[in-house]
Amino acid sequence: MNTLTKKEIMFFGFMLFSMLFGAGNLIFPAYLGQAAGENVWQAVIGFIISDAGFAVLAFIAIAKSGTFDTLINRVHPIFALLFPMAIYLSIGPGLAIPRAGSLAFEMGVMPFLPNTIQSSPVGLLIYTVVFFSIVFWFAKSPSKLVDRFGKILTPALLVLIIIIFIKSLFTDLSSFKGATLAYKEKPISQGFLDGYQTMDAIGALIYGIVFTNIFKSEKISNQKLQVKYLAIFGLICGLLLALCYLIIAYLGAATNIHGKVENGSVVLSTVLQQLFGQSGTIVLGLIFTLACLSVCIGLITSCAQYFSSIFPKLSYIKWAILLCLVSGFVANLGLSQILKVTVPVLGLLYPMAITLIILGLLHDRLPFNNRPVYVVTIGLVGLFSLIDVANSTLFNGSLSEVLSNVPMQDKGFGWVIPGLIGFIIGSIVEKFKYNEVPTVKKAA
Repeated sequence: MNTLTKKEIMFFGFMLFSMLFGAGNLIFPAYLGQAAGENVWQAVIGFIISDAGFAVLAFIAIAKSGTFDTLINRVHPIFALLFPMAIYLSIGPGLAIPRAGSLAFEMGVMPFLPNTIQSSPVGLLIYTVVFFSIVFWFAKSPSKLVDRFGKILTPALLVLIIIIFIKSLFTDLSSFKGATLAYKEKPISQGFLDGYQTMDAIGALIYGIVFTNIFKSEKISNQKLQVKYLAIFGLICGLLLALCYLIIAYLGAATNIHGKVENGSVVLSTVLQQLFGQSGTIVLGLIFTLACLSVCIGLITSCAQYFSSIFPKLSYIKWAILLCLVSGFVANLGLSQILKVTVPVLGLLYPMAITLIILGLLHDRLPFNNRPVYVVTIGLVGLFSLIDVANSTLFNGSLSEVLSNVPMQDKGFGWVIPGLIGFIIGSIVEKFKYNEVPTVKKAA
């Protein structure tokens, strides 16, 4: 029976970290630190739980289920078709990949360009052509990803972040200021909601397909061993993510910025200039470029493997080319346009993803056949999330007064109660079904 060495396990954990750690993982904790100020540690704990915590739990849930397909088919065949499609499109060419490409240009290249080129769409067009050509080169051979990620990109990214942190310890940065916005009253819950923006929990759900193929290439067929390895990869990745978030949030909180801060990229630019002067722009550009490259390569690989399995008329290579082309096109629409649709889409998908992860972890303890538990719980969470998103987008908040009566809605967790109600109803339905047909077998 084939096994992995400790060195290989470490490299695979690094690879998963690099596939998840993109531009959003840099800018969102930096903004959180700046806005949370003296409440930064409470806020970053919430952020780590919803991001790194649920990413690790997602990987363990997939490991326990065997595959992502097994987990989602416990709900309903239609859900098993639509939900992963929505995830792959949103964290793939629809949102996450173009966002990373745009941010890599704005933070890694734009500061060094003349003003005339900065304001011209030609600069972004040329950059995205080069950027996604490099992404395709890395992604065209999935079997070589562990070498390219584990030995090149991840160590380089971590070294840069650690250098910045060490430099900050020997630099007189400003003290933490008072918390602002929602971080003043509810820092933990606001930090938890901020963790949605990185998309890591839903990203971890679909990365299982990459590691399934790696296990095949390594000829590791024992399922218990696969579960063990996936759990270890997830824990290594989660620890690295948490370490980076603590460092970046601290830097954000210790940065003195006058006036209104629009996003985390401004915070990072300011703190690196304070630490390294003008050369800080170069350091920041390297960090963003490495992070964005890493996450785009991982997403293109995972999406191409998924779509080639669903629509096999196009090979993996052709899907990778198509996804790079579409992502490059969307990236040229501009970062602001991409970010406009990010929040509502994640507001719909994330509660269902978290619910699915929890049910996957509790599967062995669920009653009997447990399909009704999955159907009703996911159904009510999805319905409430859809209403909530529609209220903030289509109805301009006209339903806010009604929705405010739902417990925890003011903290952004109104979907939890519908989920609990669905869990109870599903359990009751299954209990009656089990009593009527005592020979029902437990679902996969």
